[in-house]
Amino acid sequence: MRRRANRPDEGQATVELALVLPVVVVLALGLVQVGLVVRSAVLVQHSAREGVRVAATGGSTRDVEDAVIGSSGLSPRDSQITRSVDGDRVTVKVVHVARTEVPLVGPLLPEVTLTATVTMRREAG
Repeated sequence: MRRRANRPDEGQATVELALVLPVVVVLALGLVQVGLVVRSAVLVQHSAREGVRVAATGGSTRDVEDAVIGSSGLSPRDSQITRSVDGDRVTVKVVHVARTEVPLVGPLLPEVTLTATVTMRREAG
C-alpha cells in the first residue's frame, strides 16, 4: 500500500484555476464583443455601398433605405440613412449604433457609433 505524503502544494492548481479563470473568461468575451463590432463596421460599409448603387440608378430614398437594410441585416431602429445628390454625384451615408450586448462585458463597454459614406456617379437613364 502506498501512502501519500502530505505535500504543501496539494490543491494549488485548483486555487490557481479559480483565480485565473474569471480573468480569462472576461478577456475572451471582450474579444467576442470586439469581433461583433468589427463585423458591424463591415456591414455598415457594405450596406452604404449597396445603397449608393440603388441611388445611382435613380432609386428613391425609400428604395435606398430598403437596399441598405436588406443587404446588411442591420436594425432599422439603430440605423440612420441619408441620401444626397450634388450634380452628377449621389452620396449615401449610413450611421449605425452597434450595441454592446455580450454578457459580462457588454454593460462595461459603451455603444459604438459606426459611420460609412459612399459617393458614386449617377447613371444616365
